[in-house]
Amino acid sequence: MAEFLTGMKRTDYCGTLRADNIGQEVVVCGWVQRQRDLGQLIFIDLRDRTGIVQLALDDTTDKAVFEKASTVRSEYVLGVRGLVRERSAKNKDIPTGDIEIEVKELRILSESETTPFEIIDNCPTAELTRLKYRYLDLRRPELQKNLLFRHKVAKVTRDFFDENGFIELETPMLIKSTPEGARDFLVPSRIHKGSFYALPQSPQMYKQLCMVAGFDRYMQIARCFRDEDLRADRQPEFTQIDLEMSFVDMEDILDLGERYIKRLFKDVMDIDIPTPFPRYTYNEVMERFGSDKPDTRFAMEIVNLSEEVKNTEFAVFKNALTGGGSVRAITVKNAVKTYTRKEIDKLTEFAKGIGAKGLAWIRLTEDNMASSFAKFMTEEEMQAILQKTGTVTGDVVLVVADTDTNIVLSTLGALRIECAKRMNIIPKGYNFLWVVKFPFFEYDKESGEWLAMHHPFTSPTDDCMDKLDGNKGEVYAKAYDMVLNGTELSSGSIRITNPDLQKKMFSMLGLSDEEAYTKFGFLMDAFKFGAPPHGGMGIGLDRLVMQMLGAPTLRDVVLFPKVQNASEPMTNAPAGVDPQQLTDLGIQIASNNTEN
Repeated sequence: MAEFLTGMKRTDYCGTLRADNIGQEVVVCGWVQRQRDLGQLIFIDLRDRTGIVQLALDDTTDKAVFEKASTVRSEYVLGVRGLVRERSAKNKDIPTGDIEIEVKELRILSESETTPFEIIDNCPTAELTRLKYRYLDLRRPELQKNLLFRHKVAKVTRDFFDENGFIELETPMLIKSTPEGARDFLVPSRIHKGSFYALPQSPQMYKQLCMVAGFDRYMQIARCFRDEDLRADRQPEFTQIDLEMSFVDMEDILDLGERYIKRLFKDVMDIDIPTPFPRYTYNEVMERFGSDKPDTRFAMEIVNLSEEVKNTEFAVFKNALTGGGSVRAITVKNAVKTYTRKEIDKLTEFAKGIGAKGLAWIRLTEDNMASSFAKFMTEEEMQAILQKTGTVTGDVVLVVADTDTNIVLSTLGALRIECAKRMNIIPKGYNFLWVVKFPFFEYDKESGEWLAMHHPFTSPTDDCMDKLDGNKGEVYAKAYDMVLNGTELSSGSIRITNPDLQKKMFSMLGLSDEEAYTKFGFLMDAFKFGAPPHGGMGIGLDRLVMQMLGAPTLRDVVLFPKVQNASEPMTNAPAGVDPQQLTDLGIQIASNNTEN
């Protein structure tokens, strides 16, 4: 039967006790990691969020206490009073390994059934099972350390922005649904039947209104929601370090972002991050790395071979060039042993899965040059390719050709990452960079429309103002992304505050004045009453912590995450609701059955 803790107040955490505490009487509480009954000796490893301490009982221990300790099992919750003493068999693997607690009083505060998996780091149990019992999974020291680390990141974040004049403000969670690039999560209104709130994809418009309201510098550790497909670095609900500043330009915001990162890594990890961060234009990173969020910890940059093969009769290359596309390649150094013909076939399927029509290749061994296309090329063309790509013996060249250069670049960008992982050439470290001068518009093939690459409130660059009535592909934005090791950490921009310019950009996005006012009228109205120039960005807190820790997925740094199908195994959310709740909301669920 469980006992109460009355009269036994905790004095110390398990993992904080050291040799300096020898001779002190302490009270510790926690969970049993394991119990070892050696007959005349019982050892219990007691665990809390700070670590483990050993409890010791022997023939000098009160008999009733000793007998109670013999009944203890893993994950029982104990309260223990005892004397800290030097440990005879020291354990250098744990911080408390020099001491143990000589138990004087022991209370079983809660018993535990056998857990569905062992509470240990690197637990071999399937993740889905661990997520079903997430409250047990969270007892594992590895996850507890991750979430305590996240807490420290949040604290340093608040301290930094407070010291830099920012005001923490909370924006609403129930908002109007407006287009922001992903699907909204909708919340039906009981009072206004047939109408819906949306959960915010970001506090974008509200933080801009804070600037109109005169708060000057806003920040918030904000919860955001996007109804989109999940992946390792994406959850339907996520946390964003959101900020906005008035009377600034892009340089001010980038400088602030760099100073924040520098402070954060120094305070939390004692790592000095060099600043300023390298800057690349969007076009530059796409040309060199095939991605707008490049990992620059390794080379393997994309090389344009279009000039070298412009006169070729090889149909694949020739058709790509005559169709307005390009021929490009990456060189995987020292890869001939890794990328055999069979492995290159797998890469070819990988490339096709991205959208490429195929993958051409060269393997340069000590004996010869093997290639999927050499027989269609002249000797001079092949040598030009080897020279342009810097290929030497032992290297593998991967070539993609297409009439759509975007497909060529994105395919090689993905192959670059895939090959670097396979070759194990990505060094540890933190490579930050900025990507700037994004296109304002991007063409959507499915809809045949030009969409805003960031959002419609982003200001065009000054040198593009006279191009707004021309080719939309030539309009660039005052937008910027912070990238770390191939992961986009933040996205931001300088905003439009001129009502006429905002109306113009809405028009270029295909929105009539009436449609624009229906969706964004409250913001457009606000800008009529003295809107200061402003800009900002949102930094993904989950992704930032994930990258700092080197965690493989966001699920390792989020308290109660969703899985691939956006469900939560522990509570079985989402789930059906009582029919009366739907009646109150004026909602009827359509049947999935179809009649023949």
